[in-house]
Formats: sequence, structure tokens, C-alpha cells
Amino acid sequence: MTDGQRSGRDAVVIGGGLAGITAALALADAGVRVTLLEGRPRLGGLAFSFQRGELTVDNGQHVYLRCCTAYRWFLDRIEGTALAPVQDRLDVPVLDVARPEGRRLGRLRRDALPVPLHLGRSLATYPHLSLAERAKVGRAALALKGLDLADPSLDTQDFGSWLTAHGQSARAVEALWDLVGVATLNAVAGDASLGLAAMVFKTGLLSDPGAADIGWAHVPLGELHDRLARKALDSAGVRTEVRTRVTSISTDENGTWSVQVPGETLRADAVVLAVAQHEACDLLPEGALDAPENLRDIGTAPILNVHVVYDRKILDKPFFAALGTPVQWVFDRTDASGLREGQYLALSQSAAHEEIDEPVAALRERYLPELERLLPLARGAEVKDFFVTRERTATFAPTPGVGRLRPGARTKAPGLYLAGAWTATGWPATMESAVRSGVSAADAALAALGRPRPARLFEFEEAA
Repeated sequence: MTDGQRSGRDAVVIGGGLAGITAALALADAGVRVTLLEGRPRLGGLAFSFQRGELTVDNGQHVYLRCCTAYRWFLDRIEGTALAPVQDRLDVPVLDVARPEGRRLGRLRRDALPVPLHLGRSLATYPHLSLAERAKVGRAALALKGLDLADPSLDTQDFGSWLTAHGQSARAVEALWDLVGVATLNAVAGDASLGLAAMVFKTGLLSDPGAADIGWAHVPLGELHDRLARKALDSAGVRTEVRTRVTSISTDENGTWSVQVPGETLRADAVVLAVAQHEACDLLPEGALDAPENLRDIGTAPILNVHVVYDRKILDKPFFAALGTPVQWVFDRTDASGLREGQYLALSQSAAHEEIDEPVAALRERYLPELERLLPLARGAEVKDFFVTRERTATFAPTPGVGRLRPGARTKAPGLYLAGAWTATGWPATMESAVRSGVSAADAALAALGRPRPARLFEFEEAA
């Protein structure tokens, strides 16, 4: 676009994950002309699908909770809500392989009662903890509810030490706190910031009776985060370019931004940098942040997914969590993948530092016997396919002290904004955090451009 054509409301969004898609939609909904640039051949960031023969495979199992109001807004905005429903009421089967068959199943579920009574009956009858441990869990939950999430000192402490100080046994941590925390934080309690852990448990389990009800995609993630997202972007008038990697961004004396891609220079009044923290650090112009090196200090944590296709049905639940075994969470992906015969299970293994680089053969040798221990019907079933997907930098590491490293949406360079689950959203590295960051970046950009906020963008704030 030439200077003579420029109108003072052009934006470039760099990065086509959930944060970038959200920022682009929000800006376009407010009347800004938006170009979205993504280096990969698809949208969706680290929540995507690919083909393996006749299977459509998600790179990893992603779930969200009813309290994830921003991601729920996102689903609604791309017309995908019906494809990723939330369960009517929290119900998590928990299998303990160390217990005798017939007595292995416990459940974490809620009743239609106010907080904290909604979990009272489930906790009182949870068979994987002793009576004394259950009572101590209740007292720790009340102490957690009393923490002030705005207290910066919480970020300097680790969750594991706090749990120990509040009477939680190693068994209670394994069978309850880490059961939830590892899946949401991508870290065990001892490696997680108390601030982020408190946010997860206060918001998910101690805010509203239905807050922790679980939702997940009943279609491939690519159907939501690529196809439907692209359709929404197109309808909003966003120019979307994939396979387009940005090489540099800079600004001139008039405050106009130049975004360099191979063969083209894009000019804009606002730029949203919605890429991983290390990539953002490489692209940031000098002076944009007081301490850009902080972005490199935000660590990463891996997630491993183990995929197994059996010749028959061996699991009659949509998912379950496991104790006493390396297996963490198991999901039935049969229908979503398009599998016509047999059953396809996906094992989601968070905080997989020790296993992320192990050979497939070693993982097969470890996990197939564990599934047979957990699911008796697997013992006579034939394994038709076994493969793994690895995300070595799946999330930022929620370590104590990470809060002070996470920047907000605004930078010191006028017109340049940051988005990504790693920015200062208050949430751990989740789809919810990514969408919230896109909203924050768009909101800051619209204020600077003098554009009104699109009302429907902020409906989720009222819902929250």
C-alpha cells in the first residue's frame, strides 16, 4: 500500500496461532485492515492436525474448561462451539493401577451445589486417598481459596513446598493436585509457581460450581483452528498469508511500521507480534522492551503424545486419568480421527522432560504393557498402529519467578504489541491464555488507533 492510499488504520499480525488469529479478528471487527502472516503452511500454532494414512491426527490432546471464557468466545466467533462441547458436569474417571481389579476406579465430579460444597461428596468418597488425606485436602483447598492472586510474592514460591507446608502427603499430591496441575500447568507441583497454580485451582475448582467442566474438540483441531478460523478471517476481510516468514520489522520517523517478508514490504500503523517468546525476542526492534533478554529466560516445557490404534474397542469412556503408572491421561480419538474400525487412543503426557527424545520403540515397550494393566480388554487386542508426536517447546515453563519475565501487550515502541500465551495474561500456557493475549494486544492497538472496541469481542469479560 502506498503512502497516498494509507488511511491510518492498517495492521499486520505476525503469527497465525490462536493469539494471532484472535488479534486479527478483533482488529478487523473494529474496521482495521489486517494482514495476518504465518510461517507454517497452516493456521493454529501448536494446536493442529495432520494426516497419517486415513487418520486425521491431532498433534496433541487439547482440552479447555467452562471457565475459559475467552476460548469459548473464540469458538463462538469462528462458529465452532457445537464441535467442541463442554460436558454437562465435571466427571473425571481416575484409574489406580496399583489397586485390585474391580476397585481401581475413582471419580472426581461435582454436584449441583455452591462452592465449595459442589466437590464435597466427590472428595469425601474419593477412594485413592485415605480419610485423613481427604480431610487435609479440604483444609488446603480453603487455604488456597484465601490466597490473593495479585500478591507478587506467590510467584516466587513453588506450589509443591506450599502443599507440603499445608499438610499434603506425597500421595495426595500425586492422586489429586498433580493429577490436575500437571495437565494444566505442564509441570509437577514442585516445579510450578504458586501464583500460577493458585490461579488454576482458584479459578477452575473454587470460583463457580461449573468452572471446571471439561470441553474438548469432537473434530480434528485443524477443523477448528485452521479451516473455520480461516473462514472467519476471510469473512472479516483479513488478508491471510501462510508459508510467509517475517525477516524484520522496523519503524520510520513518522511512526509507520515496515514488515519485511521475502519479496514484499508491508506497511502498517500497528504490528502485533504473536509468535513464540524466543522468536519475538529476535524480531523486536531495539528499545521496544526494557529487558528483552527476559524473553529468552522464559523457559519451555515439553509434551509427548502417544498414539495407539487397536483392532477393537477397549475403552468405553471418552477419557480417563491414571495413577500408579507412567500413563497420565488417555483420550478416545476414534470418531474425531475418522477411524472406521477398531479404536484409537491418545495418551497425553505432560512435563515429559525425560521421555521427549526417547525412541519410539522404547516408548512402545513402556506404554503398551501399561495400557494392558489399565484396560483389561487391551490384553487380547491387536495393535494396528503405534506412533508418537513430540512438542519439545509445547508451553512456557511455569517455574517460580516466571511472572516477572512475562511482558504485557504494550511495548515501548508505539504501535508494536505482543501476544502469545507466554505474555502476562495471568494464566498458564493454555488456549485460554493465547486468546486472552490476542484480545489484550488488539485492545491496546485499537486504543492507540482511535478505533472503537467491537462489542462482541469483550462479551467474554462479562461472562467471566
